[in-house]
Amino acid sequence: MSTNRPITPEALQDRLASLAHSLSTREDALALLALGSVGAEIDRLDAWSDLDFFVLVSNGAKARYIQNLDWLAEAHPLTWHFQNTDDGQKALMTDGVFCEFAVFEIHELNRIPYAPGRFIWRRDEVDETLACATRPLPVRQSSYWLAGEALSNLVVGLQRHARGEKLAAMRMIQHHALDRVLELLEILQPESNDPRLVRDPFNVDRRIEMRDSEAALALPIWAGGYERTVPAALALLRVLEMREVVPPYVGEHIKALATLANQQLHGED
Repeated sequence: MSTNRPITPEALQDRLASLAHSLSTREDALALLALGSVGAEIDRLDAWSDLDFFVLVSNGAKARYIQNLDWLAEAHPLTWHFQNTDDGQKALMTDGVFCEFAVFEIHELNRIPYAPGRFIWRRDEVDETLACATRPLPVRQSSYWLAGEALSNLVVGLQRHARGEKLAAMRMIQHHALDRVLELLEILQPESNDPRLVRDPFNVDRRIEMRDSEAALALPIWAGGYERTVPAALALLRVLEMREVVPPYVGEHIKALATLANQQLHGED
């Protein structure tokens, strides 16, 4: 297997073209819909992108396309793959190109939300408007909900840390609380017009270093790791306090829990 990087954006697009050709030779294949950085967001395609796509097939053909990846291997040989959902697989090609895909029959698309994509290939009977989902993308939560959720994550996370559940505490604070704080900050700042910085509707952490330079500077503290959960919690609390979304009693309670968590840690040492 080759691990020589980078794989050029041109090579990734050529791979999609090869895949489209493979599918077009099969009567029960209907379309190849590229998503993410190889789809409608192609302005941010780079050497580190993977191939995200949907394959649309005729009724009754879905199971075969998921279980037998000969159609994908025709585009380039595979070195590994596994079925991660009922609808699709993840696969690694021998030259290091990583694929994440799902297979759908046309009628199934109305049940799933997905960011707009672009058709690499489709048969004439496939409606081109299917490049955009009919179901709405996840709704962004209100600042009230985000602040409340972040504060509750800090409380629960510090309690777990004091109990000695350090991994659970780290994830509660440096993942769940952090995500809510990032979403709150996002509400308070204007969106970028740069297509390379488009917000992933499913993951607030994607491209955060490029989308929010101030947050990027603080991330080594906000996401400091297994042994830095208490400083992360206090730093995230300060962010919320600066936005005046912390009831005084809750803020004092979180600080007291941080002190207790530190004492417990010292006692264990």
